[in-house]
Amino acid sequence: MSDPIQKNLIAITDRIRQSAEKCGRNPETVRLVAVSKTVDVDRVQEAISAGARILGENYVQEAREKINALSRNDISWHFIGHLQSNKAKYAVRLFDLIHSVDSVKLAREIDKHAAKIAKHQRVLVQVNISGETTKSGISEEKTIHLVKEISQLANLSIKGLMTMPPFFNAPDKVRPFFAALRALADRIRAEQIPNVQMDELSMGMTGDFEAAIEEGATLVRVGTAIFGER
Repeated sequence: MSDPIQKNLIAITDRIRQSAEKCGRNPETVRLVAVSKTVDVDRVQEAISAGARILGENYVQEAREKINALSRNDISWHFIGHLQSNKAKYAVRLFDLIHSVDSVKLAREIDKHAAKIAKHQRVLVQVNISGETTKSGISEEKTIHLVKEISQLANLSIKGLMTMPPFFNAPDKVRPFFAALRALADRIRAEQIPNVQMDELSMGMTGDFEAAIEEGATLVRVGTAIFGER
């Protein structure tokens, strides 16, 4: 086993635990998504052997090859990148949770292909909480309407929200965006929409996951701090 990956994973796990305990949360309510995009199969296997249980991928084709190669492992695969509608059929077959649903069109494609294989696909709605034009995601103002539309699809189940805030070197500058996503989830929860749960908040990456945990993250997406620079 590669010492750097093992040591990095242990260090990140410890930091997640400490951040959760610092704000009075049960550390078990926060799960690590080890972002393995562009990482080769052998190094991903090292991370799995070191304790990684959720792997996050951004590209369907790359993920398909890894999932096939690593199929002997009991792990969960999450899709965390921008998903094109024409790749939905593959994503449904490969991933336990899709973090990046941001339109009715995409949701309908996922629903259609999930129905074909008798699967109930778990998804998160991606929110462009910062309003940056360079980022994917539905606007905060339109999120509740989108959630209500997706909730009517029989083969999808909304489990929560995801966001990618602006990049800052200072985590506290990102904190308001995490807080805004949590507040939005609270508003959606209060609507009591059938087939919709707000159990998951996917937010926080290598540089800011501790602030995200303090603001309610349940899934933190960490790649560089585990696998090193790409």
